Amino acid sequence: MAILSKEEAKQILDKVIGFSKADGIEASLGGSDSGNIRYARNSVSTSGEDSNISLSVSTYFGKKSGAASINEFDDASLEKVVRRAEELANLAPENPEFMEPLGPQTYGPDSKTYIEATAKITPEYRAQAAANSIEPATKKNITAAGYLQDNSGFSALANSKGLFAYNQSTSVNFTVTMRTNDGTGSGWTLRNFNDVGKLNTAEASKIAIDKALQSRNAKAIEPGKYTVILEPAAASDLIGLMFGGLNARQADEGRSFMSKKGGGTKLGEQLVDERVNIYTDPWNEELPASVWANGGLARKKMDIIKNGAVQNLIYDRYWASQKGVEPVPFFGNRIMQGGNASLEDMIKDTKKGVLVTRFWYIRAVDPQTLLYTGLTRDGTFYIENGKIKHPIKNFRFNESPIIMLNNLETLGRQQRVGGGFGGASLIPAMKVRDFTFSSLSDAV
Repeated sequence: MAILSKEEAKQILDKVIGFSKADGIEASLGGSDSGNIRYARNSVSTSGEDSNISLSVSTYFGKKSGAASINEFDDASLEKVVRRAEELANLAPENPEFMEPLGPQTYGPDSKTYIEATAKITPEYRAQAAANSIEPATKKNITAAGYLQDNSGFSALANSKGLFAYNQSTSVNFTVTMRTNDGTGSGWTLRNFNDVGKLNTAEASKIAIDKALQSRNAKAIEPGKYTVILEPAAASDLIGLMFGGLNARQADEGRSFMSKKGGGTKLGEQLVDERVNIYTDPWNEELPASVWANGGLARKKMDIIKNGAVQNLIYDRYWASQKGVEPVPFFGNRIMQGGNASLEDMIKDTKKGVLVTRFWYIRAVDPQTLLYTGLTRDGTFYIENGKIKHPIKNFRFNESPIIMLNNLETLGRQQRVGGGFGGASLIPAMKVRDFTFSSLSDAV
C-alpha cells in the first residue's frame, strides 16, 4: 500500500525538515495504488496493478536552490536526500525569481476527492467492466478496444516555514473505441469519475457501439463553414486549450490572446458570448478538486469567465509579487454553465449542420489568436431538417475557441469530461454557427 495517512505523511515530512542545514527546505510526499485493464480485438491484452510512493526535497541558501528525490524512507535515506539537495543548492547559480516557501496557510474544508469504493476496486471488477464492453460488441459484429484505469492516491507538502498540506483522492477513467468489422464505422466514449459507483461500462459501450453502426459508409460533403453541434468531449477539447492562455505573465508580456496591442491585458473585457460563464470550485460535488495547489497555495471558488469576460488570470507567486497582487494558483477544475437543451433538442432545431463526437490530433496554429487545427473522429454526422441524415467523412478544422464562443447558438446540458486539454471539466454540449472545416480526411 502506497497510501499514507495524514499523520504518517506528516511524521516523515517533519523528520525530513529536521535534517535540513539549509536556509530553508520544502518537501513533498506522494503515493498511489493504481490498477488497469486493457483490451483490443475483443480480448483482454494486459492488466495489472502498481504501487508507488516518492519524496521530493528542495532546499535553498539565499536564492540558490537544489532538489533531489528518493523512494526509500529509513532515516539514513531521508537524511541522504536532504544532503544531496543541499549539495546541489550550493552548486547552483542564484535564481533572480526565487521565492521562499509559503508560511502556514488556511484551507477550507476538505473536498470529497476520495471515495473508498474506488480505492477498493478489484481485478475481478476490472475484468467484469471489460466483459460488459466486449460481450455486446461481439454480438453486434463490432471490434472493441478499451482501457480502464483506477487510482487511489495522496499528496502531502511541508516546509521549514511551518506549512503543512495533505489531500487524498481517487479516480477511475474508462475509454473505449468501437469499430465495425468492415472498417467503415467507428464510435468512441469517455467516462471519468472520482466515484466508481457512477461508472457503467455497458452504458458507455452501447453509446460507442451505436455510433460505430451509425457511422458506416460515410459520405463526403464539401468543406466550409457549418453550424456544428459539439458533444461535450469535443467542446472540452477546444475550450480546455484556452486555459493555458490564462496566464498573467504571458498576457503582460504580450505573448497570449489575453494581451492587448500596445500593452496591458484584456482582463475584464467581454471577449466571448455573454452566456459563457466558467468558474472553478474545489468543493463541486460532481468534480471535486484538491483545496491546495503546488507550493501550498489555497484554492477557492472563483469566476474564470463571467458574462463573457475573463475575471481572473493565473499568477504564480513571483509574478504576483512583481505586480502587487495576490497569487492565483492553476485552477483545480473548470465548470462551464450550460442550458437545458439535450443533443436531440439541438438536432431537431438545426436545418443544416454537423454533429461532432470528438476531435483529435489538435495542434496550435497561432497562440496569440488561439487558432488551432485538428480532425474530427469516431462519429461525424450530417444534419438536415432536424434529423441526422447520414454519416460524413471526417474533416480537418481550423478554429479558435474564442471565435467559437462568440458564435454560440445554444448551450446544452453539462457533462463531466475527464483528461484531455485542461484536465477534468464539466462542459455542456453546444451548438455553434460558422465553424470552419478546411479539408476532408479519409481516415475513419
